[in-house]
Amino acid sequence: MEKKDKELLKEEQNVKGNQMVLGDFHSILEEGKVWKTGGFTLPDGSFWAYREPEAVVIVRNDTLYVRAKLSRENHQVQILDNAKHMYYSAEPVVIPEAGEISFELQIRSRTQGTAPGDLYDGYVSLNLLDFTTGAALDFFAGNDKYASVYGILPFPGVQVPESKGTKYFCIFKEDTDFKPREFNTYRITYHRGNDEAVFYLNGKEVRRERNIPIKFNNFTVALGIMTEKDLSPEGSVSVHGQTVIAEWSPVKITTTEQ
Repeated sequence: MEKKDKELLKEEQNVKGNQMVLGDFHSILEEGKVWKTGGFTLPDGSFWAYREPEAVVIVRNDTLYVRAKLSRENHQVQILDNAKHMYYSAEPVVIPEAGEISFELQIRSRTQGTAPGDLYDGYVSLNLLDFTTGAALDFFAGNDKYASVYGILPFPGVQVPESKGTKYFCIFKEDTDFKPREFNTYRITYHRGNDEAVFYLNGKEVRRERNIPIKFNNFTVALGIMTEKDLSPEGSVSVHGQTVIAEWSPVKITTTEQ
């Protein structure tokens, strides 16, 4: 191949983007190889693990299946109470300085014993977490409703950059226009240069966030079983015997430099 042809090919690849697949669920028990147990190190040096002790984990046909009767609670810290069983990508995905990065997968969520119409009583998640800034871009899928989520959060041990606006926030947008209890395709894109994030469901744009106040640097990809119930004065109220059944496909990650 001539030098000119090689340069044209390189330019074409930069425009079209590079692709990788984050899956390899057959290695899910090999802690830190591709995935690791989610959680946070606490001020006393202990680790709060997002792991349900009685969870059933199955890998087949390149799909990760987890069934868990919820039991984990934290009575002091909201973020520690929310996630019940979660896997983090072993390494964060670096965000390109210019261009767009996209994360796409299929999720199926089925629950037992959750309150009808109450997404936050138990759901399945895709979380893109930037532990250098506190950023989170998420999809939450429940039995009969889903939500897109955009926030800057006080993750334990994370220093959030100062901004002129509200330092910590989390904006949820719920909808029922999806295939309940079936596989749906979820995609989140982020453009660092444009300070913009876009959420897609089954190929349709469902949300666009412009003027994001800080630059995100990298995303740890998280797959989770979660609740979102505000702590009461007495502590956690998120567990009452409900079960969440989660299924995830591998995550297709596409970067476009131009």
